[in-house]
Amino acid sequence: MTDDTNTFAPVLTRHAEAETCADPSSVMRLLGEGGDTERGFTSYRSTFAEGAVGAPAHFHTKATELFFVLDGALRVLVGDDVTVLREGDFLAVPPHTPHAFAAAPGSTADVLFVFDRSMDRFAYLRLLGRVMRGEADPKEITESAQRFDNHYVDSPIWRAALETSS
Repeated sequence: MTDDTNTFAPVLTRHAEAETCADPSSVMRLLGEGGDTERGFTSYRSTFAEGAVGAPAHFHTKATELFFVLDGALRVLVGDDVTVLREGDFLAVPPHTPHAFAAAPGSTADVLFVFDRSMDRFAYLRLLGRVMRGEADPKEITESAQRFDNHYVDSPIWRAALETSS
C-alpha cells in the first residue's frame, strides 16, 4: 500500500515574483521549494555568464540533482567524465556521484535545476551568493555541508577541464 497523501501544498511562483540571487558568475531565480527532505523538492533557474564557473566538484548524500538546459551550453563533470550539455539536454545525477558544472567555453548557459529533496536549498544559495560577494566567510559553506547535503570533493579531472578553457 502506498501513501498518496500530499506532503506539501501546491507551489506556484510567478516569474515576476520569484526571488533573485546574484553572484559574480550567475543569476539564480528561486522558483519553488516545498515538502520535507524525504518527499519535497527544490527548483531554481540559473543563468551563467559566458565561461562562468558554477559549482566546484561536490556530491549529495540524499538528493538527486536534475539539470535541464534551457539555452546555451553547460559543461559538467559526472563521476570521472566531463561532457557538454546543450539546449534541450537533461541530466539526472544520483546521490554520492561527484559532479560539477560551468558554462561551456565561449558560451552562456541557462539551466533549470531540480532537487528531489528540499534541504532548505534556497538558504544555501543565498549563503553562497553572500560568500561570493565577500559578505560572508567561506568557512560557513564548509560548516553547512550536512545541513544542505552539499559535500565538496577534489577532482583533478575537473580542475584540468577548467584549465584547458582558460
